[in-house]
Amino acid sequence: MLLQKQRELVVEYGKKLVTTGLTDGTFGNLSVFDRESGLMAISPSGMDYFLTTPEDVVVTDLEGKVVEGSRKPSSELDLHRLFYQRRPDVNGVVHTHSTFATVLACLGWAIEPVHYLVAYSGTSVPCIPYYPFGSLELAEAAWDAMKDTYNACLLGNHGLLAVGGSLSFAFDAAQQLEFLSKVYYHTRLAGGGVMLTDAQLQAVLGKFQSYRQA
Repeated sequence: MLLQKQRELVVEYGKKLVTTGLTDGTFGNLSVFDRESGLMAISPSGMDYFLTTPEDVVVTDLEGKVVEGSRKPSSELDLHRLFYQRRPDVNGVVHTHSTFATVLACLGWAIEPVHYLVAYSGTSVPCIPYYPFGSLELAEAAWDAMKDTYNACLLGNHGLLAVGGSLSFAFDAAQQLEFLSKVYYHTRLAGGGVMLTDAQLQAVLGKFQSYRQA
């Protein structure tokens, strides 16, 4: 079986999407990219995460062609493959429908640097306009907002996208940015909050390079 380890990771983290409250039902999606083979393992479309097996995880190339697997890949295939094609530092992608990130996405609010956890994304978390789910337009808009600058963005009227050097980092970012979304929402309601300065953010960004275990 191609990409067995990566497919097992997709199954493992798919269950965590639900147990940590980052999505409900079969929504959201995630993938892992193997740079040696140029192939990615992506969650199947519309399957219960707790019934998904490694054999159900779909292996595709970066043009979106299914290389192995009998299931239909996630409808957000383009959202994943574009980042693997265009960013050599990205090997994991997570898309969630977590509550507060989705609230901000429906409000059209980018997340300002009100808390140092914004460093999981960069100096902010941009928010893009609404595009239909599963569309290439959505994927291109997310890319235009993030490019090489950010590791996350809010998808207008939809949810959150997070990327990273590994699936572990991308998932961690999605989880921490959901917490940040909740903090930012309440801070805005309370009057706005005190934003971190560029100098303070740069210091945090530097620390984040060595904060997590290898």
